[in-house]
Amino acid sequence: MSGATEWRPAANPWLVALTVTLAVFMEVLDTTIVNVALPHVAGSLSSSYDESTWVLTSYLVANGIVLPISAFLSRYFGRKHYFLLCIVMFTLCSFLCGMATELWQLILFRILQGFFGGGLQPVQQSVLLDYFSKKDRGKAFGLSSIAIIVAPVIGPTLGGWITDNFSWRWIFFINIPVGIMTALAIYQLLEDPPWEKKAAKGSLSIDYIGIGLITLGLGCLQVFLDRGEDEDWFASHFIVLFATLAVIGITGAIYWLMYTRKPVVDILVMKDRNFWVSGLLMAGMAFILYGSSVVIPQLAQQELGYTATLAGLVLTPGAICVILAIPVVLKLMPVVQTRYIIMFGFASLALSFLYSAMHLTPDLDFTSMVIMRSLQSIGLGFLFVPLTTVAFISIPQKLNGDASALFTMFRNVAGSIGISLSTAAITERAQTRSAYLSSNMTSLNQQFDQAVSKMTHAIQNFSSAAGDATSLATGQLYKQMISQARFLAYVDVFSGLCIIGLILLPFCLLLAPVKSEGSAGGH
Repeated sequence: MSGATEWRPAANPWLVALTVTLAVFMEVLDTTIVNVALPHVAGSLSSSYDESTWVLTSYLVANGIVLPISAFLSRYFGRKHYFLLCIVMFTLCSFLCGMATELWQLILFRILQGFFGGGLQPVQQSVLLDYFSKKDRGKAFGLSSIAIIVAPVIGPTLGGWITDNFSWRWIFFINIPVGIMTALAIYQLLEDPPWEKKAAKGSLSIDYIGIGLITLGLGCLQVFLDRGEDEDWFASHFIVLFATLAVIGITGAIYWLMYTRKPVVDILVMKDRNFWVSGLLMAGMAFILYGSSVVIPQLAQQELGYTATLAGLVLTPGAICVILAIPVVLKLMPVVQTRYIIMFGFASLALSFLYSAMHLTPDLDFTSMVIMRSLQSIGLGFLFVPLTTVAFISIPQKLNGDASALFTMFRNVAGSIGISLSTAAITERAQTRSAYLSSNMTSLNQQFDQAVSKMTHAIQNFSSAAGDATSLATGQLYKQMISQARFLAYVDVFSGLCIIGLILLPFCLLLAPVKSEGSAGGH
């Protein structure tokens, strides 16, 4: 290990960090930038909206599969060559996505784009771990957090603006100059440390069974999560099949990776308490981040009538709050135990969603929505950097690649679960709330009778609408009831996210009492 300890990169670490983070920003942006463009994609390629959603599903499936095996691929090709391969192929696939003339072509190129893009995040994290000392890792992860947290937030806004003003194809074409620039920079700047050199030919065995089980488990899980709501979950044989295959694949992969001699990814890093607790907390943060990032634009567009661009702008000030919070966190980390900073982050998240649940009303204006999202984002700013820093404090240097792959997988899979469960909860809770509210819409309810009577008179006196006035009044009240039920569903989801934040608070105390340098917290 002495050679590893003495190794120093030739290039400026911060220049390398900026370059690899720019590549990751581009990749993470592509997970959400397409969302608002799907109706345009469907119309342009003569397909239905439901068929066009496979453009999202295919990317997430390929992305999820490659994450846990990225450490192996990095060792197989060499980290620099693998990262360079991922950037070049991601850029090429982006060009092919923009040039697609049929839906099947776009889905195929999105699969390839997701496969090569998925390798960028864990390798970037490994680069930051090896290029920076424990004392400076917090600052490096602060830069990384901008890509991980801000990119998915501004994705819908940017995608909506590009689609409205140009064409959905430019959502993919904008990756090309960024990809070329980062590829050239990586070729010049990045180098492999001695312990990450390309494995000698024939010295690295391929764990085909492990790769197969991971592909089956995570691939089917992503399809299950992304298509579950559209297919009515377990009422669909298609979803039941993929859920079963996901359980078989994930269970089999865990067992195989624990007991095989040369696994494709070393999951024994999970024995490290700081790592598995941080992974759990990072998964919780990702669940809340991605779940709320989908629910809030949905609320703005479907219930308040905002355009896609305006709905995206609701999220943008929150992203700015995250960026502003990071320098504060970096100042606190050397003097406050990291676990207390993380506890503050989750407590702030929980309180912000409680505030959102208490203040959500049908007459909510744009400013109130922005304030609501900004309060939620402050807590996120206190989580990513401390969690990532403490996760790797006691991980051996040679296991940084495996740990980075697993840590990134926790975040992405939990984010997918957050998106699926949050959107499903809106539908389910709206139906439940409607059932409760409709029980009051009966002639036996005096208040309901009075409301119908008042609205009937209003229609008779001030409207020229055709039809029975009482029936029209009842219909109007029914529409109001449905709207109220939808808003109450969002209240329930915000309350649920608040509860998740509170549940995660005690787990923070399981983390080691360390500060940013990784030294004992009592100094």
